[in-house]
Amino acid sequence: MAARVQQEDFDAVAEVAALTAGRTDIGAIVTFTGRVRGGEGGVAAMTLEHYPGMTEAELSRIEAEAHSRWPLQASLIVHRVGELKPGDNIVLVATASAHRQAAFEAAGFLMDYLKTRAPFWKKETDASGNAVWVEARESDDSAARRWS
Repeated sequence: MAARVQQEDFDAVAEVAALTAGRTDIGAIVTFTGRVRGGEGGVAAMTLEHYPGMTEAELSRIEAEAHSRWPLQASLIVHRVGELKPGDNIVLVATASAHRQAAFEAAGFLMDYLKTRAPFWKKETDASGNAVWVEARESDDSAARRWS
């Protein structure tokens, strides 16, 4: 298990290679990479804030919960903070298991948690410079309820 919060970008391929290096017990790896959307109606910048120490502890806790629910061999959460631009990576979730179902379900569980309950605060700024703090969407909350 590994959970990190960082300003620096990440290389998803290198992260998964490190997570699974030397492992022959892994039959399935599921990854999700979230990126900042741009384009028409998109954001010009996204700023992510967190409470250092508390956020990492909470990510480790939810990752441990995923391991208690599914037979995972390995997992990883990397979440960026700071100002990000369209096309930048925001988050990487990787889950590894002997079989695909556990890896898929655990990755979905972790992403639903990150979208609804993780201690991050997100502000989106449009091309005019108008900034708004983003609230969780009902659709995200609805998706997360399946894990209760």
